[in-house]
Amino acid sequence: MNIHDANRISIPEILAKLNFEAKKLQNTKSWYLSPFRNEKTASFQVDLKTNRWYDYGEGFGGDVVDFVCNYLKHHKEAYSKSDALRWIKNMSDDSVNLLNNTPITPNSDKDDPALIFKKSGAIKHLGLINYLNKRGIPLSIAQKHLKEVQVFNKVTNRKIIALGLSNEEGGYELRNPLFKGCIAPKAISFIRGEIPKPQSISIFEGFMDYLSFISQMNGKPLKGDAIILNSLSCLSQINAYIRGYGYDHVYTWMDNDQAGQNATIMLDNFFKTQEGIIHRPMNKVYAPYKDVNEWHISK
Repeated sequence: MNIHDANRISIPEILAKLNFEAKKLQNTKSWYLSPFRNEKTASFQVDLKTNRWYDYGEGFGGDVVDFVCNYLKHHKEAYSKSDALRWIKNMSDDSVNLLNNTPITPNSDKDDPALIFKKSGAIKHLGLINYLNKRGIPLSIAQKHLKEVQVFNKVTNRKIIALGLSNEEGGYELRNPLFKGCIAPKAISFIRGEIPKPQSISIFEGFMDYLSFISQMNGKPLKGDAIILNSLSCLSQINAYIRGYGYDHVYTWMDNDQAGQNATIMLDNFFKTQEGIIHRPMNKVYAPYKDVNEWHISK
């Protein structure tokens, strides 16, 4: 990849990959919280027409390569233009034309979320199937839990095709090789086990972790129930599904990083308040890997 090719990649798509969502849209200008520091008021502007950015808090801006150089520098990584091009290539190697460049006429309602649901169906897109293969998930297993979802992103003015897992509030958790997002509202996904009124429940951070575990079981469903958090910000939502339900064992599958460790401690403190519940963190099963999916791929 050269600088010309890198600078053709949409900055909002890169920001979405990094889990940054637009806070407001003004004509062709999209505003974000700065990726370079903690702030409460969005001061990072992306010009959707020119595909250039400017950080008003820092007083500088530039193109895609400039952004990646500064992002790598902020995270104390090597940040030459060669390093930036390597990072961009690694990020976009899985690109399989899932981000359609053909604009769709967006809904004109200003109160709509950035992502507008279009339709869903069985997984057929070759790019999504290849993505599942790279993550070690058989299509037969994915089809039982996921949909192929098409949405329109009115910030980037593009159609997105992604794998979608429905949540308990009517939203969708979305994934493809270049995109990670959610059709609001953000919520957990609850999956009923094979046994009515089971005694155990498993809690996973994301749906790739859940599908990885099912794949390790050769597609055999869990006997107990399962919750997919979809985000650690949804931790508090599990209360209504666990409190007083009668589970005696809870298995948690959080990531082996600081955030996952903190979440495990929070969950453990909650389960200690629930009479009769034994909490079993499963991190040792997939250590030293970061998460269940990395462990599954290694096997």
